Amino acid sequence: MNNTMPELLAPAGDIEKMRFAIAYGADAVYFAGQRFGMRAAAANFDDQELRAGIAYAHAHGVKCYITVNIMPSEGDLSALPAYLELLADAGADALIVADVGVIRLAKRYAPKVPLHISTQTSILNHEAANFWADLGAERVVLARELSLDEIAEIRAKTPKELEIEAFVHGAMCISYSGRCLISQYMTGRDANHGACAQPCRWNYALMEEKRPGEFFPVEEDARGTYLYNSKDMCMIEHIPELVRAGVDSFKIEGRNKTAYYTACVTGAYRAAIDAYAANPAGFVLPQFCREEVNKVSHREYYTGFYFGSEENGQHYGDSQYIREYEVVGMPVDCGEDGHAVFTLKNRIFKGEELELVQPGQSPYCFHADGVVNDEGEALDLFNVPQMRVHFSFPFAVDEYAILRKKKERPS
Repeated sequence: MNNTMPELLAPAGDIEKMRFAIAYGADAVYFAGQRFGMRAAAANFDDQELRAGIAYAHAHGVKCYITVNIMPSEGDLSALPAYLELLADAGADALIVADVGVIRLAKRYAPKVPLHISTQTSILNHEAANFWADLGAERVVLARELSLDEIAEIRAKTPKELEIEAFVHGAMCISYSGRCLISQYMTGRDANHGACAQPCRWNYALMEEKRPGEFFPVEEDARGTYLYNSKDMCMIEHIPELVRAGVDSFKIEGRNKTAYYTACVTGAYRAAIDAYAANPAGFVLPQFCREEVNKVSHREYYTGFYFGSEENGQHYGDSQYIREYEVVGMPVDCGEDGHAVFTLKNRIFKGEELELVQPGQSPYCFHADGVVNDEGEALDLFNVPQMRVHFSFPFAVDEYAILRKKKERPS
């Protein structure tokens, strides 16, 4: 672990998202196999992809942490030994675990693989962190209910070699770090087996039994607290505070998100951390970093509990996603001369403003002039899904570039 700068840990819901996370600057990625992880809705990795993904990441100097953090039932246990042996043999850099039974099996069947204790265990104090350290854990993933002051105190009262990981961006669960029963109760999908239906994000209303069919919206005033409709955490403006609190690894939530989301958010935090590393005393967040996290699908941002629950606790307005930009193309052929061919995802009008997003750079804004199809025709509208569209740029385009535009508003 870098003793001065935090690790940037990005989600990898599948092999494509892993590649984008790595291209856009992740130091480590976390992902799951087809079972035993907390995001069953993600594509995840089959056994062959696990091996291939770990090998790909290692070839690029990136670590792989595998989530084995469900709360297994008796029927889940029989398949765990072989799976843990597979992860060890594939070269996993750590296992993210929560259940003590899984930990016991991991020590037996993957004894050389470091253990990271999941946020599912709700680590809220230094005694809990030290308990896991005494059991041989290399890292603890702290509960999202902690303030920065509490994290700093935990850091001061735990061994220096025990790494501290904390979420810095993404969705917030309403129960203690995800130990939620609402999904299973309402839909039969067990959140603690990775199948959360996210009912905390549905819209709710109140109906009084003597007024059937008459619904009253559930709202909040300054004194009330909602149980539902989480905002999304965003700590990109607070890199120095996180570092000073002693956080070793900055974790981005979002294994169910798109490759575009993974790329933009990872790239923004990479640039923010690098800017801080270059000048800690005079750190100024690059403007495009904040803009980038606003250009992905998200709910209204807030800073979680990091600055105290009274000011920044679970305080909600509505549950609507903010989606102001859309992907219009992904590259399939990139020449050194700046010629690039993109497959079309959404329509492009001649002359409209587009943005080219690339690893390690701020977005390049331009107008869609001189754009042609495979036949060399400069159309007024490109609107056939998956059609090949040719662009000329004054620089070579990266193979992990993404073409986007501001979403069209309904007329």
